[in-house]
Amino acid sequence: MKKIILFVALCCCIMMWTSLITACGNRKPLPPKTKVTADVNQSGDSTLYGLACDGCTDSVLVFLKNNGDNLDTFNIVNAVEEHRIYGRPHIGDELAVILNPERTTEVKMVINLSQLKGQWCYMVTPTLRHKLPRTLPDSVVKRIMAPREYGIRLKNGGAAFSIGAYRQATTDDLSPVEYPELKRYTRWQLHNGLLILTADTMKDQKPDTTVIEMLHPDSLVLRFSDHEQGYFKKQ
Repeated sequence: MKKIILFVALCCCIMMWTSLITACGNRKPLPPKTKVTADVNQSGDSTLYGLACDGCTDSVLVFLKNNGDNLDTFNIVNAVEEHRIYGRPHIGDELAVILNPERTTEVKMVINLSQLKGQWCYMVTPTLRHKLPRTLPDSVVKRIMAPREYGIRLKNGGAAFSIGAYRQATTDDLSPVEYPELKRYTRWQLHNGLLILTADTMKDQKPDTTVIEMLHPDSLVLRFSDHEQGYFKKQ
């Protein structure tokens, strides 16, 4: 009797393993997960993303594309002469590279993402809502007209955060001064060399498309549609 039970159990185990092997063999591979980040191409974006490698000079860029196996060597002479190298590349820096569509071995623009990411700030001064009494001491006037620090933080993955008092306080209406409005940015991305900042506001409002005029380790200048804004980097 025991032999019969053992034989039946053994047969059941063999049948279970056979079905499992068959199911695994017929299973289709799952598609790779993708996510939208600042260093992934969006529709219509021809930017190459990767790393600066050993051998970079003032005339040559040695570049390793993301998910690439081979190094590419690009000519950057014209880009240097036209001041379109935004952030000097160093070994291991994350770069966004745009090639000349007519010469794919020549770089049209380089943006150093490692330098671009971080906290960028600028100082704003308030405007008076009404004239201050002439009898006010200079120390009080200085305190009332104190500048504030505004800015933006660009993080990995395309996340952005505004720096400053972007929410109105209950005492603001009683203040004799008024500070500029600060947009609350939540996303950033590059698109063919342009820096696009998206604010967490009404859905029908278009993102701010800016031009990078200058990028150094400690300074940044962005050209918006109606003004230029300079920033200093805050560690």
